[in-house]
This record gives sequence, C-alpha cells and structure tokens, in this order.
Amino acid sequence: MRFAKFGTALLTDDVAASTRFYVDHFGFRPLVELDWYASLQHPQHPDCALDFTLRGHEAMPPDFRHQKTAGALLGFMVEDAAGEEAALRAKGVPIAVPLRDEPWGQRRFNVWARKAP
Repeated sequence: MRFAKFGTALLTDDVAASTRFYVDHFGFRPLVELDWYASLQHPQHPDCALDFTLRGHEAMPPDFRHQKTAGALLGFMVEDAAGEEAALRAKGVPIAVPLRDEPWGQRRFNVWARKAP
C-alpha cells in the first residue's frame, strides 16, 4: 500500500482537553479545531496526524462511535528518555510507568494522557 499520510483517530469525551494535552506536553500543533473534532500535527512529522473525535459523533462509523477508547498506546521515540520523563514530571504529567531499561534494549517510560487512576 502506498499512502501519502498516516493518522490515528481516537474517540474522546473532551476534544479540547485531549488537544491541549498533546499541544502542551508534546509539541503538537492544531491543524483543525472544532467542538467535535481536532486534528493535530507535530512540526517534525508533517505526514502524521493525531485526531480526536467526540464520542458519539456521526462522523464515526455507527458500530464504533460510542465505544470507549481503551488500550491505545502512542509511542514517541526520543533521544533522551530520562530528560523527557523529568520534564514531564516537572509539568505535573502523571507517570504511569517510571523510566526503566528493558531487557531487549529499550529505555522507556509511560505517561497517562488523563488523570492517573
């Protein structure tokens, strides 16, 4: 398959809050902001989009539009995982899994894109 761009669309109950989180903490920029939909782009990755659609909106397929978003994990590969984790902690972003070195060679941490449970 040959495609021009790649995007991920997530359902949310609060499009504005979801948008602000990725703009404030990860450097995304809004391309489109409506009350029911937002499309974000990162300046370093113009061919990738992160979209949020209000749960229940008719733009989504009927069998999908009312589902809860669950199990979505977005991965951002960075040069300095320790520095990025420290910066996000300093901003008050809840850390789901602290920085760790995996046996397969990956250094990673996870954050909650919402308030920690």
